[in-house]
Order: sequence, then structure tokens, then C-alpha cells
Amino acid sequence: MKHEVKNQPFKFITDNSNEADADTAFVRTAQNGAYEQAALKNGCKNVISVLDCFKVLDISPDLKIVGITGTNGKTTTAAAIYSILLDLGKKAALQGTRGCFINDKRVDEKSLTTPSVLHTLINMQKASQEKCAYFVMEASSHAIVQERIEGLEFALKIFTNISQDHLDFHKTMGEYVEAKSSFFKDEAPKLINKDDENIRYNLKNALTYGIEKPATYQVAAYGLRGGIEMAVQYAGKTYPFSSALQGKFNLYNLLAAIAAVHILEKVTFEEIAEALGNFAGVSGRMEVASSEPLVIVDFAHTPDGMEKVLEAMRENELVVVFGAGGDRDRLKRPIMGKIAAKYAKRVYVTSDNPRGEEPEAIIDDIMEGIDKKEGVFRIADRKEAVIEALRSLKPKEVLMILGKGDEDYQEINGVKQHYNDKETVQAFLKAKN
Repeated sequence: MKHEVKNQPFKFITDNSNEADADTAFVRTAQNGAYEQAALKNGCKNVISVLDCFKVLDISPDLKIVGITGTNGKTTTAAAIYSILLDLGKKAALQGTRGCFINDKRVDEKSLTTPSVLHTLINMQKASQEKCAYFVMEASSHAIVQERIEGLEFALKIFTNISQDHLDFHKTMGEYVEAKSSFFKDEAPKLINKDDENIRYNLKNALTYGIEKPATYQVAAYGLRGGIEMAVQYAGKTYPFSSALQGKFNLYNLLAAIAAVHILEKVTFEEIAEALGNFAGVSGRMEVASSEPLVIVDFAHTPDGMEKVLEAMRENELVVVFGAGGDRDRLKRPIMGKIAAKYAKRVYVTSDNPRGEEPEAIIDDIMEGIDKKEGVFRIADRKEAVIEALRSLKPKEVLMILGKGDEDYQEINGVKQHYNDKETVQAFLKAKN
């Protein structure tokens, strides 16, 4: 990434040694340090650190960085915090799985959940230029291990939860937990989900939230029928909140967002409650693709994520379409199959992003977790699986399409081909009607 700068002895900065030259400073990071000599051989005269970039890019020292990590809930929690801050009249930026947004405008397309540290710093520069007070970002476990957040000082670090995921990268749950926990070892202000016992964290400057266990911000009572109603207890007083979002998992996400904004802004709970009411959720997260019949698209692609989404809808007669990503954690595949079969009347096992694996081999792994094969169908082509599920849908049944959310592609043998679950649903229903 080559980026133009002003008022410096060089015209550009880059973290790619191949792009470094006499006019371009090389940004040395934890990831690329081994390539510094290559940059100098290319004629680069200036090597700068991540910390130097804050001055070079004129990033405001008053910009408060909020980082959210956890297996599930990062995107919705980050988006809720961002939405509430904007509704409270604050200028804010949001970076994560869905790209980067500043004051309600998209400034960067989707990329990694947490891009390279230079990419993040450039987005922070844009936020500073727009006079933002906050930069809310998702922090993935990969980024934490690979130090893609080096040099960033967080005004608040938030933990959502840990469940099985990314074991292709971390190898064991112990390593995965350690990666997440390492984010919370310092004395930065932090907000921890007290109900999740996996995380380890520095107690200094730590506040908590939860439903089951006593916490700084605790849900005293809640209802989940037709949305979310909750009473949040803080410092001996109780405050009401409501949202159109569905499911207990979103109860946690919204509670984290409420607590975070309260910590950051010291505004009243009444003001936060009013702003929360305007948050409509995130595209591809429990998104209604059709109301008649009811079809919901969700990003859930881990056993825990699937369980939470399906548990939230268990009062309905469910039909589920899902797959599992290729070249990723194989151990979770049969577990996901077992969970789908537990909640659904019919299950259509299909492809997600098969990447370099054979779709049928991935489906084989998923099927190992399903004991009773009656009502379970294998259709490797995802579009065909969604259409067949729609075609067979009976009155009162609800179709849940899981795994890809608002992604607009399928990655097959290294090629990203255009595909979107919601588009497929709406095109089929339009043609049918």
C-alpha cells in the first residue's frame, strides 16, 4: 500500500519493500521487519516506525480508539457503538469486516476484519481529517497474533466471547484463548463479558457486563419475543432499553454497546436508550431477506454462532441451509452438522467458500455429525441448495441461510465468483410470484 504524504522529506510511505524507493519511506512493522534491507536495496532512504506514522499522517492525538475482539459479535457490537455515537451527535469512524465508514459514509471497501496496521493508520488519518472523536474497530485473533494492531493505544478494549473457530490457524483452543487474552494483558480500559469464563485479563481498569453473573453492567430482566426488551442494572439503579434485533446473542452485543458508550461518553442511560432504538442492525446479521415466506440470512459460520442464531428462532419450524469454509478448521464441521440437525426440520448441506477443497469432501465432514439422515439433503451448488429449500418451503416454516451473511462472492479454487444469498432468495421469489 503506497500512500502519499505531505510536508515530509519523502513523498510517499509504504509497508511493501518492493514499493520503497528514493521518494518512498518504508514503514517497518512487526510483520515486515525482515524486509527492511530489501527496501534499502531498492533505493529507499527513509525507514520509519509505526509510531512515526502518527506524526507523518497527522493523526489527531485526541482520536479515541475502541477495539472489539471475540469469536462472535464483533461486527454487531462495533456497529451498535458507532451508530449510538453518531446519534448522540459525535463524529465517529468504524472499521471492520464490512469495510470502513466515517460519519455514515463508506470510505473503504471490505477487506480483512483487521487490515494491516498501515491500512488502519490511513483510515485513522481520514477519520482525523473528518474531525472524528472515535475510531471503532474490530480486532481479529489473527491480527492480534500477527501484531497488526501494534502501536495503537486503545481508549477501550471490549471482549465479546470465545468459542471454537480458527483452529486451522491457532491449532488448539488453548492457543486461541491465549491469543484473545493477550489483547487484555495491559492496563488499558477494558470491558469484559463476565459470563464467558474462557478469557483471562488484567483486572486493572476492567469493567464487566453480563446476564448470568454479577457485573458492572448487568441485565436484571429481559424479554426476547418480537425483539429485545431489557432492564440494565448499574450502580444500584435499573434502566430500560428496547431494540428490534432478535436473539439472546444480540442481547449481549447491545449490552456491550450500551456499556461502552456509557464508559466513553458519560451520557445518561436515557440518551443511550433513545439512540439505541435507531440501530437497525447489520446487513447479513439476522437479516430478513423475505418476510413472506420468512427467510433470514446470517453470517453464523461457527458452532457457537449457529447455535445462538438457531436457538433464537427455535420457536419456529426451521429449515436450514449451510456449509463450511474450505481450507479452514475441519474439526468444527461435524459439530455444525449436529447443531443444524438438532434445530431444523430439514437441512440442506451445501458449499460456503470451498476455496481449494472439494465441496463434496467438506460436506462429507459435516455429515459425520448428523446421526439421522432423514430430512437432510446434500446439494453442493449453494444457489441450487437455496432455491430447492425455497421451493420446498411449507407455510409457517422459516428458512435460515447461514454462513455467508452479506458476502457477495463465493471463493472457489482461488477465484471469487459473484454470489449473494439475499439476491438469490429475492430473485427466485420475484420470478415465482
